[in-house]
Amino acid sequence: MEKENKYNTVKNEKSKSLISDAWKKLKKNRLALVGMGIIILFILVAIFAPFLTPYNSTEQLIWTEGAKAKLASPSWEHLFGTDLYGRDILTRVIYGARISLEISIAAMTMSVLIGIIMGTLAGYYGGFVDDVISWLINVLYSFPFLLFIIAIVAFFPPSLILTFIAISLVYWMAIARVVRGQVMSIKEQEYVFSARALGVNDWQIMFKHILPNVIAPVIVQATLGMGGIILTEAALTFLGFGTQPPTPSWGYMVSAGQGYLASGQWWWGVFPGIAIILTVLGFNLFGDGLRDALDPKNKL
Repeated sequence: MEKENKYNTVKNEKSKSLISDAWKKLKKNRLALVGMGIIILFILVAIFAPFLTPYNSTEQLIWTEGAKAKLASPSWEHLFGTDLYGRDILTRVIYGARISLEISIAAMTMSVLIGIIMGTLAGYYGGFVDDVISWLINVLYSFPFLLFIIAIVAFFPPSLILTFIAISLVYWMAIARVVRGQVMSIKEQEYVFSARALGVNDWQIMFKHILPNVIAPVIVQATLGMGGIILTEAALTFLGFGTQPPTPSWGYMVSAGQGYLASGQWWWGVFPGIAIILTVLGFNLFGDGLRDALDPKNKL
């Protein structure tokens, strides 16, 4: 018992040291801090959306303000202008952040869970289990991601739940590959052989002794993948397979607004497009910085 307590104490101190070192490296990376700032900004916007705008995301202002509210250009009253139905674009961009973040976080959470389980089983057991899981991943990778997701969602009525489930069925493979490679390396360590010799079962070894050492690269992969999921969700909505109107969605607004660019009403599609670009940029910058900070080869 005393040895186990000492082991846990040393393990906790080592984890705190790694986190502290990673944070010090991250603070030196200005681009990563910019990315983190963008992410935090959009999260706060999504959380406090009702307090940031006096309008409802589906409110058609033509009923209260008249025809002037239809495709009104950006002004102090409507900073991002209004759309064809007199809805405030800024309000819809703000509430659209909720939709994009909800879907991306839910999809990535499910992807991580599936990827960790599949990757751990493949890397630890090897042989037939690894062959089957690797074959499945290779087969799914042979299909274009977006077409594969569309093939799934096309058979069911569009919904938020269906969207994040369909996306997660694709993105788990990248997590599984990362986990598989890490587990194959870690399972050859001496402490794993010692655990086997002491009679510790495979599940405890995998999820108690090996998995904690795989978390860092999984976090990096998940952060980098968030940008791709946001783009995928926007693309699905743009094509009409994702979130359906009048629910505010950045992809739908870009799709609906593109037809009005030539006639001068650029704001309907441009502002949600900028929101997509900034969010994806934020996750990519932060993910790159996080990867460098958690890399043990990069010393302070």
